[in-house]
Amino acid sequence: MAVPTSDQRKRRPFLLSLSLFLLVSALLALAFLFLDPSAQSLSSADATEKAEETASRPDDTAAAVNADAAAGEGGGSSESPRLDADKGAAATEGVADDDGGGGGDEPAAKVRWETCRPGRGVSAADYIPCLDNMRAIKALRSRRHMEHRERHCPVAPRPRCLVRVPSGYRSPVPWPRSRDMIWYNNVPHPKLVEYKKDQNWVTKSGDYLVFPGGGTQFKTGVTRYIQFIEQIMPTIQWGTHTKTVLDVGCGVASFGGYLLDRNVITMSFAPKDEHEAQIQFALERGIPAFLAVIGTQKLPFPDEAFDVVHCGKPLLELNRVLRPGGYYIWSATPVYRQEKRDQDDWNVVKSEDSNGIGVVVYQKPASNSCYLERRTNEPPMCSKKDGPRFPWYAPLDTCISSSIEKSSWPLPWPERLNARYLNVPDDSSSTDEKFDVDTKYWKHAISEIYYNDFPVNWSSTRNVMDMNAGYGGFAAALVDKPLWVMNVVPVGQPDTLPVIFNRGLIGVYHDWCESFNTYPRTYDLLHMSYLLGSLTNRCDIMEVAAEIDRILRPDRWFVLRDTTEMIKKMRPVLKSLHYETVVVKQQFLVAKKGFWRPGK
Repeated sequence: MAVPTSDQRKRRPFLLSLSLFLLVSALLALAFLFLDPSAQSLSSADATEKAEETASRPDDTAAAVNADAAAGEGGGSSESPRLDADKGAAATEGVADDDGGGGGDEPAAKVRWETCRPGRGVSAADYIPCLDNMRAIKALRSRRHMEHRERHCPVAPRPRCLVRVPSGYRSPVPWPRSRDMIWYNNVPHPKLVEYKKDQNWVTKSGDYLVFPGGGTQFKTGVTRYIQFIEQIMPTIQWGTHTKTVLDVGCGVASFGGYLLDRNVITMSFAPKDEHEAQIQFALERGIPAFLAVIGTQKLPFPDEAFDVVHCGKPLLELNRVLRPGGYYIWSATPVYRQEKRDQDDWNVVKSEDSNGIGVVVYQKPASNSCYLERRTNEPPMCSKKDGPRFPWYAPLDTCISSSIEKSSWPLPWPERLNARYLNVPDDSSSTDEKFDVDTKYWKHAISEIYYNDFPVNWSSTRNVMDMNAGYGGFAAALVDKPLWVMNVVPVGQPDTLPVIFNRGLIGVYHDWCESFNTYPRTYDLLHMSYLLGSLTNRCDIMEVAAEIDRILRPDRWFVLRDTTEMIKKMRPVLKSLHYETVVVKQQFLVAKKGFWRPGK
């Protein structure tokens, strides 16, 4: 054996130290990579998430999407621009990074989501927390005035569960074909097919539910019915003089659906009752609709909002929401009555078409003078002592609401869309300035940012909700698109809903700490602008996210415009729901819902 030289003996401690240093460094590096989740492959994590979503889809859903794409129908998920999860967050947030970053790529929040189990008598796929609170409904002392159809929201803890998707659900039939047919599996309720078969409401044909355009008032077709109304009352001038309609007890909303051809926007409403899923049918068709009942409480609309009210009662509440000079159309057996009391106060036109359908059109007085001249003051005129006028959870009036004396009929459409009006709660010069700024901003933002920078397929977007509508500028900027917007003015925010109706748009009041009066999976795009901060001061962000998820259709979008702080709070929650997310220009969070449900 060779004997080490003195030089080799001197180098041995140095080499040993170097080896130990390298070994320790390698172990520390491996430990860092193993323990730090931010160093894991984002593309791998997102790919796993996508695989889970794909696995959770019903097999026939994927087949239907592919079939729609092949047929060029639009609206299928294969046509939608995708947030490119395979390339990781850096690729999908190019716009945000170019503009100074979007707050980083926050990991998903650790949330244990569960599927809603509403209990006996309620479809788990159609759960509406404030209308399906069976415990509260069973405790009611009376149902005489439809109290069981009104809102009874769960108290804390509020629902944080996710509504399941029906078996065989697929991307909705695109507009305008959806007005006439929808996928049966999306709304699998056959009861109306049999119950209303003699009135041409709806029929089943293969995989579709088909809507022939009939109804209780128009068995031979709604188009002829709409023409007949204008024939007997020419001043109604659909789409120019009259723009907003309230259809009460609307069936499947064919009246509102066909009025769209006349450039009229109709708020169709009915209760969630034995007429199984009629409002769900309407929204699946792409027709504006809303769940409500006139029981003991006011409708969530401002005074004097609508140009036309179609059918329904009680009359005091419908009179409240009808604009002075507006039209009340009644089509049912009572129109044949010849009693003088039916004609004394309002201008009346009666007629009967060739099919024996009677129609009476009343025109509401433009002022209070005829009421003040009555010999008997019954019912009385409303006064300040009758309480506040704000209609959220407010009891029905027992008096006649007074017309706003300085009000005037809006300009003809489309001029009314961008005109200012004085008959609003706050008619100061600052309100005029805010209106102008709001209109200008949204016109620019929609055309330059929303259309160009958002990964949203606008061609498959039909039902849109603005969750904090302000003056309605967002909806006004979208008016040329083949879509409609439900403008929501949240409780506690400035009361701008009268402005929205004056513009010829529609909307409601709502408190977003509670569930909205709509079925699950009824909107293609939910839009929230600078509301989350004040909202989360009163309710948990998880509750808000669960309600957004309930309303939004799979493969559709939620857009949050807010501060970086609020975006950082909401984004991880949406990721826990397996939404694909991207931040645009530091102030917009765009999230796309998938088909993921807990346990799949």
